Amino acid sequence: MSSPRVSLISVAPAVFLPALVFETGMGALTPMIALSGRALGASIGEAGLILALLGVGQILGDVPAGALAARLGDRKAMLIAAGVAIVTLLGCAMARTVWQLGLAVAATGATNAVFVLARQAYLTEIIPTALRARAMSTLGGMSRVGAFIGPFIGAAVVHDHPVGTIFWLSLGCTIAAGLIVLLVPDVSDPTTAQGRRSSSISVRSVVVRHHKVFLTLGVAVLLVGSVRATRQTVLPLWAEHLGLNPSMTSIVFGIAGLVDTMTFYPSGKVMDRAGRLWIAVPSMLVLGITQGLLPLTNGLVSLTVVAMLMGFGNGIGAGILMTLGADVAPPETRAKFLGLWRLCADSGSAGGPLIVSAAAGLGSLASGITAMGAVGVIAAGALLRWVPRYSPFATRGTAWSAHTSDRQDGHAVDRQGPGR
Repeated sequence: MSSPRVSLISVAPAVFLPALVFETGMGALTPMIALSGRALGASIGEAGLILALLGVGQILGDVPAGALAARLGDRKAMLIAAGVAIVTLLGCAMARTVWQLGLAVAATGATNAVFVLARQAYLTEIIPTALRARAMSTLGGMSRVGAFIGPFIGAAVVHDHPVGTIFWLSLGCTIAAGLIVLLVPDVSDPTTAQGRRSSSISVRSVVVRHHKVFLTLGVAVLLVGSVRATRQTVLPLWAEHLGLNPSMTSIVFGIAGLVDTMTFYPSGKVMDRAGRLWIAVPSMLVLGITQGLLPLTNGLVSLTVVAMLMGFGNGIGAGILMTLGADVAPPETRAKFLGLWRLCADSGSAGGPLIVSAAAGLGSLASGITAMGAVGVIAAGALLRWVPRYSPFATRGTAWSAHTSDRQDGHAVDRQGPGR
């Protein structure tokens, strides 16, 4: 059972700080990967593929990340991920061919999967359930803050240096994050015996036991991941379609990112007090509707307004997938379950932009963007349909009924409904 003395402030040095430092390095790295490929002689298509390999590596690392965290513990898994990331980033910095860079980038994505999942599993274990959504939203917010400030730091670093210098910046952030994990003690140690018991259960068994959740709520998570990731693709593509230069596109993207980073904590508070659906559904509706409106914009002002609304929709949804995963993850196989959960989300994140890119390649960018807007509305409906069934935290009503049912059945209640 979670310790009542654990608070968001108490876990900040051990959880949020290393996540912020690590994600800042990744945020600085991401915009420069394609340019690094171009510097090595890659074509535009090959450079885009190298960038996509970062997400592919993360997908490939999701399930092994859960198994590693279950076997070794969250803290050791993070230290191993940081150590491997140091090697892979060195490989990126020293790559002399396109294929060497691609392999190193994919491996870096896999280490990112381990790092993120380990902190999520640890927070799920030790944070009081009344603070769960705020904790997960803050953890998700660290990723957003890192993605926002990282490119600015990276731009300053590569201003008078080769683009490959960015890998050394990311390497430095990874080393700093690893040192924080190593030197800052965790607030509360999760039960190691539980981890040993779960390590003997195979990933296949976890899939079989919880297939109903993955085939329903997991599908909703996949749709959410696809819509959220598509936002990062459709904004620059549509800005280019409108004839905006790269600098203006970057400003629009930055403004949307600022709105995104300002809303994560209030949304977590709403989820804890009122229920998950009060954020999950509006987030998807706003993202879906604004993506549908994007093809109707015809200039800088209208594009900026829609981009800000998209940033708001994405920002209030910070941590929602991690929160839902924490709500439904079985304690005895938590890390492995969360690895599969992240696989659903990351698969959607990879698939959504591919749909838009394919539509653009066929000459109908507006149709692809509109289609993904419709997916956002469908994702909202899927969440509305399936979240209450599997999460006692969906609304106050379901939280109360689950609480009452547990008491009537004579079971010990190891959770606290939001807002109680």
